[in-house]
Amino acid sequence: MTRNFDLHSGRRGSALAVRITPRASRNQIVGVLNDGTVKVHLVSESSDEETNQQLVSFLAEVIGVPRSRLEIVAGPVGRDKLVAVLDMDVDTVNQRIIAHMD
Repeated sequence: MTRNFDLHSGRRGSALAVRITPRASRNQIVGVLNDGTVKVHLVSESSDEETNQQLVSFLAEVIGVPRSRLEIVAGPVGRDKLVAVLDMDVDTVNQRIIAHMD
């Protein structure tokens, strides 16, 4: 489930729960789980740091925002992550994710 929240800097944004599957043939959003978690396949094979950078770049492209407006706020290690999207409401983020899946 995508959640609205206030970021510590006082800026508003939305949070996006993401589950990553690495070592895919291409970067893609493959679906949304019942709890709202977005399933993302990434080609990344290496470190968590490289995977995180690739995730931020991919989501920035999908959502249509600069990389600087995205931040992994939870789960820097592992497959499950929480990504903050600054200055964009949850409905807009959801619409852009769904549009990318079609």
